[in-house]
Amino acid sequence: MSKPSTLLELIGAAPADSTAIVLPEAGIRVTYKQLRAQVAEMADALASMGIGRGDRVATYLPNGLPAIVSFLAASVAGTAAPLNPGYREEEVNFYLEDTSAKVLLCPSDATAALSAAQTRGVPVYSLEMDSDGYVRIAGAPKGKTASAPSAGDFALILHTSGSTGRPKRVPIGHGNMTASTHNIVAHYGLSPSDVSLCVMPLFHVHGLVASTLSTLLSGGTVVVPAKFSPLSFWRTVRDTGATWYSAVPTIHNLLLARAGNDRPAGAEGLRFIRSCSASLPPEMMERMERVFGVPVLEAYGMTEASHQMASNPRPPAARKAGSVGPGTGVEIGIMDEAGNLLPQGERGEVVIKGPNVVSGYENNPEANARSFTNGWFRTGDQGVLDAEGYLTLTGRLKEMINRGGEKIGPREIDEVLLSHPAVAEAVAFGVPHPAWGEEVAAAIVLKEGTDAATGESAILAFCKERLADFKCPKKIYITAAIPRTATGKIQRGAVAKALAGA
Repeated sequence: MSKPSTLLELIGAAPADSTAIVLPEAGIRVTYKQLRAQVAEMADALASMGIGRGDRVATYLPNGLPAIVSFLAASVAGTAAPLNPGYREEEVNFYLEDTSAKVLLCPSDATAALSAAQTRGVPVYSLEMDSDGYVRIAGAPKGKTASAPSAGDFALILHTSGSTGRPKRVPIGHGNMTASTHNIVAHYGLSPSDVSLCVMPLFHVHGLVASTLSTLLSGGTVVVPAKFSPLSFWRTVRDTGATWYSAVPTIHNLLLARAGNDRPAGAEGLRFIRSCSASLPPEMMERMERVFGVPVLEAYGMTEASHQMASNPRPPAARKAGSVGPGTGVEIGIMDEAGNLLPQGERGEVVIKGPNVVSGYENNPEANARSFTNGWFRTGDQGVLDAEGYLTLTGRLKEMINRGGEKIGPREIDEVLLSHPAVAEAVAFGVPHPAWGEEVAAAIVLKEGTDAATGESAILAFCKERLADFKCPKKIYITAAIPRTATGKIQRGAVAKALAGA
């Protein structure tokens, strides 16, 4: 049988009666046959709404079976555009407009999403799930059948934020996503006997591709808790027979803190633990292996690569603390500013090439010109390759804020701050944080004659109304002037050092 090249084919290979998805809190098990049936029914419902190839179906859903079914159905009928259910109304409004969403699927009580959709004139449908774990669109029309997608059709569109400008739209093809899932399955040796515990959000490629789609491709089982809880995590691992999980270092750290020095019951059933989306400190990796008693494999992924690019391998191959491992079905190089590939051991920009890498950003020729050189995609990360092809990341060339794996574009925060009537200048930046890796801070200059009541607390409250919690600055520095270079440019790193000592 040929390798699946679309997400529809990806969920079609496993035996019908095998368990595809488990909802642990509800005690619901969904077979592959049931999953395929409800995906097909929802795809047909979307087609009956007028959704066709390339039309964007926005979803605003927490982790769970509805998020998975709606994502797969949207990728079949059109293109899925999952949104963070923590977004505020203004953010939902922006993403609905920017993706040209034709319809929004969300809970009936999602006030922010409902209000934004009404503002934009986007039709809204709610999802309902019965006690057997069957998900449907409430009140959906009937009459049309969704046509099967091809490898070149876009399955998913996500946004990635740079340090400057608006978030960039990243359309990801079925072929890109299936290539990435094939790489993950092969690299970790995933099989029908594997059970993945998904604790990452299903509106990002980490949770979607690594934890969910790769497991479905392998014919294994995905366990999807409603939310991550360090209190119930190991009980869920034990009760569901989980054999691996993937998470950001922040989650690993919470689990370590609760475990102390004792191996949690249930950990003995794990084959490995995967870490991705933020740097894993070597000392944390070593402590995880000591306490949890299984190999910890750090990986490297990004949206533009449909997630995984590199990963440390399973034993008996070497895994190197501080490295993200060799390329996994992806060619990795190190490039200088002029576009020349550098020899091993030299530091430069990490570049990648492979069938999982997207062809470009949507309607953004300037970003494409900057990001693609001689067929290579420039990641914006700095790194070095050793003699065995293992990649070590040494810094970020882009001024992103990485809060527990959430990549935050500071320019978006600047713009919210500058929209406050009392703010004359604003610059957001990351500062070190013991749990999240980085936290968001900002410096502002108030306009002359500003009301004395406009202090840090008032500015923070203003941000909380307009930004998701993870994007909101936790500290505002009110200063007379923002440090600049001799040529008048603001450097976020210099501002962070001058004001926060970061």
